[in-house]
Amino acid sequence: MSEAQGRESTQRLPVIEKAAEGGLGQSASAAAYEPVDGAHGSVGRFWSARRVPAGVVALVVLTGAVLLLYDITAVRADRSALHARRVLVRELAGRPLDDIWVLAGAAVAVVLGLWLLALAVTPGLRGVLTMRPTHADVEAGLHRAAAASVLRDRAMEVSGVQSVRVRMGRGRADVRAVSHFRELDEVRADLDATLADAVRGLGLDRRPGLSVHVRRTGRKG
Repeated sequence: MSEAQGRESTQRLPVIEKAAEGGLGQSASAAAYEPVDGAHGSVGRFWSARRVPAGVVALVVLTGAVLLLYDITAVRADRSALHARRVLVRELAGRPLDDIWVLAGAAVAVVLGLWLLALAVTPGLRGVLTMRPTHADVEAGLHRAAAASVLRDRAMEVSGVQSVRVRMGRGRADVRAVSHFRELDEVRADLDATLADAVRGLGLDRRPGLSVHVRRTGRKG
């Protein structure tokens, strides 16, 4: 048996490096961080039920319908019409179109109409952030106050941070921290990494941008 046959032949296998999934594209500064949308598709914002405006409109329409039906029935029964309708008809017939009260009433009606249209075409619930869907039949949301609390707690874990104020918007989280020791650049770098991981852990459908500001104790700005 030859020496070549007594040795086990080895072959170097190619190494395939797997790209990191779900990266935040975090740079040295959180202000330059580009938010990444969820990979499972966007589910859009939650729509408010608008119970109070809907109830008010329904009550006004119902009251007007009842009064109109009563007035028509009274006139058909040879009784006097409602006093309020007679006064309204007399006022409308006697006042010109450029009267201040007519213009004020028209302005109020236009404002109310625009308000109702805005409620009808906008989703509302701006305080709820849509979370990334994991199941087709499950939709979840996270309140902005809760998300801000999570980011604030994570930021307080960074060494050198004395206090943190977080303002959570729909598209950006504004974090302002106060440091009482360590270099400000080091504190901000740690905050960038910590908050980027915290934003990823929130599981939001559209990850908000980060704006991190660190200042020394006793200084404003």
